[in-house]
Amino acid sequence: MTTARTATPSTARAINDRLALDLLLERGPLTASDLRALTGLSRPTVADLLERLQRSGLVAHAGESAALRRGPNARLYGLVADRAHLAGIDIRANGVSLVVADLTGRTLGTATIAASTPAPAVDAPGGPADGDQLVERTVEALLATAAEAGAGELHTVAVGAPGLVDPATGALNNSGKLPEWHTKLLAALRARPGTEVILENEVNLAGIAEHRIGAAQGRRDFALIWLGHGVGASVVLDGRLRRGASGGTGEIGFLPVPGTIGLPDSKKCDNGFHSTVSSAAVCELAARHGLKVDIGAGAGVGSAGRTRAGGVAKDQEPAAEAVVRRAVETGADDFLDELALRIAVGASAICVVLDPGCVVLGGEIGQAGGSELAGRVERHLTRLSPLATEVRAGTAGGGAVLAGAVLTAGDAARRELFGGD
Repeated sequence: MTTARTATPSTARAINDRLALDLLLERGPLTASDLRALTGLSRPTVADLLERLQRSGLVAHAGESAALRRGPNARLYGLVADRAHLAGIDIRANGVSLVVADLTGRTLGTATIAASTPAPAVDAPGGPADGDQLVERTVEALLATAAEAGAGELHTVAVGAPGLVDPATGALNNSGKLPEWHTKLLAALRARPGTEVILENEVNLAGIAEHRIGAAQGRRDFALIWLGHGVGASVVLDGRLRRGASGGTGEIGFLPVPGTIGLPDSKKCDNGFHSTVSSAAVCELAARHGLKVDIGAGAGVGSAGRTRAGGVAKDQEPAAEAVVRRAVETGADDFLDELALRIAVGASAICVVLDPGCVVLGGEIGQAGGSELAGRVERHLTRLSPLATEVRAGTAGGGAVLAGAVLTAGDAARRELFGGD
């Protein structure tokens, strides 16, 4: 028999405080009257919690409401955005992008740190030395960006990286395919006192961004397929990101599919789904259809590839993004239809196992294809799978990893500062 538990006064205060803080985060500055109407709490309770939150440094006066006459009832209260500062970091194969934000998630500064040479593997000549310099430059850029934003220290940093992230330990499983500086950068960030560092797979962060601020808002179930240099997926079921026992949920690059010359193996995904829809495969398909492919156009850290299976980003990703965008603009139907069928083959495997009801095409290539490519994938998927599945174009775009990192860092910081789950 379970006995009902009554909340203690301190527990009730904590619940009310968190409720008010969440409302201020979501809606911006509010009056005491607004808070009473939104929470259903009494006037004395709201007055007490506002006084308590002001003493804690989380809430401060933020002007007066133009809709009310001057006086206590018109006074606005808002979150103290600089109570804590956050950072999101996107580790790519040939460099790093980062953003510094305040407690509300508002961007205060950004930086991009390019590798001086293509990022070498750990056993490549000069690899460790070049990697050490990149780690040092990245930490310096992070601290300089934070200082320019007025942040004395960073409360929480969320990092998106390719590879498997162990859900139990938070460790990056570097199988040797990833540059050694990835692991060294994480170690350097974690060595800084007073800053919590959260590591997450980059495609999972992109999925978080699409769920919270992108194409999958309002969905409790969906799968994101990331289309870039490499191919990955993130899965949200019952409103929660699913990582799997080893952090490998979404390793669809290894999915065996028809149309390849062999099968993938545990060391490489060359003959899996990856080999049919990666940026290199898209460029090859475009050339076969007589479309001009400008290899190398737009290459750089800003368009560096992502892949759960590791590997160095190639120039094909910006070229693939460009050729898909041109194909949509010019109505290259045969190319788009064949590409859509390839994507639908992989999507169907996700759908018949998980039945997410919605698939989002993310990454630079998914964004370039837009609703035109998404619609074609949905039509093919309808023929391949008995389960009704909507296909949407991602809207968070190539910055989805950084956006997801800032959201993740903000959630963690607010859990500590606001209390509760």
